[in-house]
Amino acid sequence: MDSKLLLEKINAHCKGTLMETLNIEYVAIDQNSMTAKMPVNESVFQPDGVLHGGATLALAESVGSAAAQVLIGEGKAQIRGLELSGNHVKSVRTGYVWAKATVLHRGRTTQLWQVHVTDDQGALVSVVKFTTMILNQG
Repeated sequence: MDSKLLLEKINAHCKGTLMETLNIEYVAIDQNSMTAKMPVNESVFQPDGVLHGGATLALAESVGSAAAQVLIGEGKAQIRGLELSGNHVKSVRTGYVWAKATVLHRGRTTQLWQVHVTDDQGALVSVVKFTTMILNQG
């Protein structure tokens, strides 16, 4: 499937979910990675007006899960997160954060993803490690 059509399908599938609540939009995809963006505004702030680390991790897990599902193919199995670990290195107050999930390990039952979250200027905000489990349907 064409990457633009695939992204449209993935974004449409997010209606009524946390991804819609956080305004996460999937914007790029290739064989080894997927990128999503999320606006930084009062809906994802800590009380002191900076991006909440939990919202950042939700973005990272969302893009990693979507990328993992694309990697295994639609309808063949389901993806579940096993572990999520992040290090936050920079605060963000405005604009967007961009999360690029890149596959590090493509196993039969697990996958390992690295997610780099950056700001609009490309500065590193967070580094996230995300492990998924593949559940066969049936």
